[in-house]
Amino acid sequence: FSKEGDLIFSVSKDHTPCVWYSHNGERLGTYKGHNGALWTLDTNPTTSLLATGGADNTIRLWEVRTGRLLKTYEFGTAIKRVEFNENGDLLLGVTEKRAGQLSTIVVYEIDERELLDSEGGAVVEQGDQQVLRIVCDELPKITVAGFSYLSRFIISGHEDGSVSQWDAKSGELLNNTFPHDDGMAVTDLQFSADRTYFITASKDKTAKLITSKDLEVLKTYVADTPLNSAAIVPGKEYVVLGGGQAAMDVTTTSARQGKFEARFYHKIFEEEIGRVRGHFGPLNYVAVDPLGRSYASGGEDGYVRVHHFDQAFFDFKYEVEREANL
Repeated sequence: FSKEGDLIFSVSKDHTPCVWYSHNGERLGTYKGHNGALWTLDTNPTTSLLATGGADNTIRLWEVRTGRLLKTYEFGTAIKRVEFNENGDLLLGVTEKRAGQLSTIVVYEIDERELLDSEGGAVVEQGDQQVLRIVCDELPKITVAGFSYLSRFIISGHEDGSVSQWDAKSGELLNNTFPHDDGMAVTDLQFSADRTYFITASKDKTAKLITSKDLEVLKTYVADTPLNSAAIVPGKEYVVLGGGQAAMDVTTTSARQGKFEARFYHKIFEEEIGRVRGHFGPLNYVAVDPLGRSYASGGEDGYVRVHHFDQAFFDFKYEVEREANL
C-alpha cells in the first residue's frame, strides 16, 4: 500500500510490478524492465519512488508517477526483500544465499530529488554506493529484514527461526533471539506504524509480536497452518495472518482443507476473531492499508484480493473494552 492507502502495488512471477487503485481495484499502470520473477517491493513515504527486487539479481528504482526506471542496482544473487526506512532516505535490500555467495543486507542512500531530476536508467555495479553491507556468515540465511524506529536498528529474520538486531550505522550484531521453533523459517516481518514493535510470521504455525528495542516477545498468535505473512492493523487492536499448506504438500487440496484464509486475531488477547475466505492457494502476503480501512492479500492462485472493512469491524469490541470505554 502507499502511505495514504489509495494505491496498491503488487509483484508476481510475471516480471512486471503493477499499481492499482485500492478503492475499486482498477489498474493504474505497470513498471516494465525486470526479466525474472519478482519477490518484493516497497514505496518511499511520499509514494514518489518504488523499489522492486527479484530473481534477475537486481533492485530497481522507479518513478511511481510515470513508470520511468531511475536506477538499477546489480547483485550476484536474487533479492528477497527491499524496504525504505521511515524517512525514505535509506533503502535496504536482502540478497539470497546461493552459488557461493553469502546472504547479505545492503543499504543505499536515496536522494529523492536528485533521482527524480536525473535522466534515469543508471546502472550501479555490485558493491558500489553502499553505505552499509552486513554479510551473514555466522548466522543462517536472512529471509526478511527492515528498519526499526528512527532507523536505529536493522531487524532481520532467518531461515532457522531466529530474529537478529543489528546496529544500522555500524552493522554490528547486537542481539540474536529464537522466538520461533528451531529450523522453522521466519517468512515475514512487518512493523507497527511507529516501528517500535513488529510482527513475524513463521513456518512453525505461529506469529509473534516483538519489540524492536530488546527483541522481547510480547504476544503469540497460534494458527493451524504454516504462515507466510502477518500484518498489524493500525487504528484497531487486531493483527491479520495469512498462510496455508503449500500445494505440493497436499495430495488433493480443497480451499477448506488447505486453510487458505486470512485470519484475524485480537492483538492483545491473542484470540482468533474471524477468518476471510476467498483464495484457492496459500496466501503469500497480507498488507493492511496504513489508515486501517482495508487490507489486501496476495495468493499463490495469482490473485490480489482487496477487502474493505465494514462498519461492524470498527464497532466490534470485547466486553472488557466496552466496559473500559476504550
